[in-house]
Amino acid sequence: MFEPVIAPSGTLLGLLQRGRGDGTLHALTAPRPEALSALDHCVLNDPRHDWQVENRSLYYARLYLDLNGDLDAIERHLFDPEDALVTEDCRTGLALSVLGHLASYDRLDALRLLRRYAASGANWAWALDELALRDDDAGLRDLAAPVLARFPDDPEGEAALAAAVRDAFEPRPWRLWADDPRPGVGARVRAARERGSFDRWQRQMEPSGPRPGWSVAAVLAWAQEGLERGAALHVPAARCLGAVAGPEDRPEIVAAARHGADGARGTALRYLADTHDPDALDLIEEAAQSPSPAVVDVAAETFERMRSVAAVERARQWAGRPDALGAAAGRVLACRGGAQDSALVLAALREAVRGAGPDAPALWPLVDGAGRLGIACAAPVLRHVYRETASSHLRGRAARALAATDPSFASGFAVECLWDCEESTREVAARHAETGDARVVAQLRRLAADPAEEDDVQSAVRNRIGPDAPAV
Repeated sequence: MFEPVIAPSGTLLGLLQRGRGDGTLHALTAPRPEALSALDHCVLNDPRHDWQVENRSLYYARLYLDLNGDLDAIERHLFDPEDALVTEDCRTGLALSVLGHLASYDRLDALRLLRRYAASGANWAWALDELALRDDDAGLRDLAAPVLARFPDDPEGEAALAAAVRDAFEPRPWRLWADDPRPGVGARVRAARERGSFDRWQRQMEPSGPRPGWSVAAVLAWAQEGLERGAALHVPAARCLGAVAGPEDRPEIVAAARHGADGARGTALRYLADTHDPDALDLIEEAAQSPSPAVVDVAAETFERMRSVAAVERARQWAGRPDALGAAAGRVLACRGGAQDSALVLAALREAVRGAGPDAPALWPLVDGAGRLGIACAAPVLRHVYRETASSHLRGRAARALAATDPSFASGFAVECLWDCEESTREVAARHAETGDARVVAQLRRLAADPAEEDDVQSAVRNRIGPDAPAV
C-alpha cells in the first residue's frame, strides 16, 4: 500500500483526512459540492497510516448523512475494472465499511451496493462481513450461490472455500448457508467447515520453531537464522530461553549479549532484561553503541520495556543522550517517572517533534506522559501535535493530555472533539466540552440518541445531560 498523501491541516481536505471534528464543522458550512468532493476523495483514497488503530468509517458515514450525499463515486470506485487487478483490502476496505455504517442508518442504496459487491467484487469477504451485521436472512441467503460460485468444484477450490469459511470474521452467513437445503449449498458449506476445523487442528499439532529439549545455543541459532531471513525473532526466542535456560547457562547468554551475532545478541538482551539480570542495563548500554542498527534498536526497545526502579534511575542518567537510548530513556520517564522528571519528559517531547515531526510513533508515550505528569508547559507542543498529526489515534492522546494541561481545552479543542472520528476522543470531549456553545448541547444529544455510538461515549454524555446531571 502506498503512503497516503495528506493535505495541509488548514484545508478542508486535510481536516477530513485527519478525521478531525473541525472537518465535519467546516464541511457543513462549505459549498456542498466542494464538501462532497473532499469526502469522496477521503473514502476512495484511505488516508490512514494504520487502519488497525484508526477509525474513519463512522465519521465519514455520518458526514454523508449530514450532507445527504449520494454514493455514485463509491459505486464507480467499487465496480471499476481496477478492482480485478488491485485486490488488496486497502483499495476498497474503507469504502465498504462506510457503506456498512450507512446501511445501519437505513440507507437502502448502501445496502444494495454491498450486496452487489459481495456477489461480484474482489474484496467480497469484507462486504459479506458488513452484511452479516446488517442484512436480513433473506438477503444473505440470496448471496450463497454467487459466493460459492467463486470456488471451483475441484480440490483447489474446495481448499480455498474451507479457508474462506475458517477465516471469516463474521460467521453468520456461513451458518445460514450450512442449513440451506439447496443442492450444492448446504452440504458443500458443511464440508468446508469440517475441513477448516481439521486444518486448524493439524496446524496446532505440527508447530514450527523450537521444540522441548532445545539447548540455549539452538535457540540463539534459531533467532539468528530468523533475522537472516528478515524475521525478527528475538521476542519469541527470549521466551524460549526462559523455558530452556538454567543458572548454569548464564555465562553463555551474557557472552551472546555482549559479542553475539545480531539475532542472538538481541535475544540474549531481551532474556536478561526480562529476568531482571543485574548486568542487563550495562549490557544494554554497550549494545546501544553497536555499529549494527538492528542491535541498537533492540537495545532501546528492550530498555523501554523495563519496569524496575533501577531502570528509571538509569533513564534519568541517559535522558538527553543524542542517540536511540537517550530517546528511549525519555519515553521510560514519560511512562514511569515522577514529577521531578517533568523537565526531562518535556525536553524529550520537544526533541521528538523537532526531529521526527508530529506523526512519529515515539510521540505516543511522550504525549501520554505529558498528560500524566500534568506538564502545563507542554500545552503548546501538544496543541501543535493535535493540529498537525495525520494519526487520529495520536490526536486522541494529545486531546487527553491537553485536558490535563491546558485550561483552554474545554472551550477550544474539546468542542470540535465531539465530532472527532475516534470514539475515545469523543468521550474526552463529552466529559470536558463547555456547554455554553449551543452546538455542544445539540451534539451531545445527538450522540446520546445515536445507536451507532459507542457505550463509553454515551455514558459520558449521560453524565452531562442525564436526569441526574447538572443543568446544561
